[in-house]
Amino acid sequence: MAVIVSPTQLARELTDPSTRPVLLDVRWDLGGPPGRPAYEAGHLPGAVYVDLDTELAGEAEEGRGRHPLPDPEVFGAAMRRAGVSHDRPVVTYDSGHGWAAARAWWLLRWAGHEDVRVLDGGLAAWDGPLTREVPDPPEGDFVPRPGSVPVLDADGAAALARTGVLLDARAAERYRGEVEPIDKVAGHIPGALSAPTVENTVEGGAFRPPAELAARFAGLGIDADTEVGVYCGSGVSAAHEVLALAVAGIDAALYVGSWSQWSADPSRPVATGPQPG
Repeated sequence: MAVIVSPTQLARELTDPSTRPVLLDVRWDLGGPPGRPAYEAGHLPGAVYVDLDTELAGEAEEGRGRHPLPDPEVFGAAMRRAGVSHDRPVVTYDSGHGWAAARAWWLLRWAGHEDVRVLDGGLAAWDGPLTREVPDPPEGDFVPRPGSVPVLDADGAAALARTGVLLDARAAERYRGEVEPIDKVAGHIPGALSAPTVENTVEGGAFRPPAELAARFAGLGIDADTEVGVYCGSGVSAAHEVLALAVAGIDAALYVGSWSQWSADPSRPVATGPQPG
């Protein structure tokens, strides 16, 4: 099943009530202004705003990371409010870089929704109409079934770095430990490979073609049979890398706690410097 949708294809689907998906506007930037004012200034017709920090993540607590999994009841209520039902497709989008939209995509898949896609290139690629009208969709019937896709905890990430491939989706300089603008400790999980998720996209934020992505991951020793996990700072940009892997036909697990959880535990080892080879 497709995991991304082009603006052209989405525009066609929005004209047909039988194919029209639920639209979720998930604009968010780390450390940036809230996304709701941007949503209210203009969004895709029918799109409902979803807040990443409060509806797509639980409360940040010591030992859980900055964006832990949300309470399933809270997440389910937010999705039903947005009109999400089990038998209706969903398309998520953000301003263009795709990280927040991918987080919503991944959470819906984790919660058991079987037809979720991300608008490739996000709002920046959309050349259709926008509106300021805030919709009031009928209540959806979506009830989360947590655990429908694989999730890693800290121990699982450590093990996968030894037995499979664990990818670090952050910027390469954060992986090497040269800078750390957010978390307590600089560096990476021992055995992880650097694979910045920004390299999965072209200028503007759209994904590279599946063959290019497959070739990139093959260069990291990954194919469709490889056991793969991904982490980042707090489980947002890593969801984007999981999505890129899916575009390439590769399944991957997400370490939701990511570096913000790992680095907060003084018992966890930390590696720095470039990856071997």
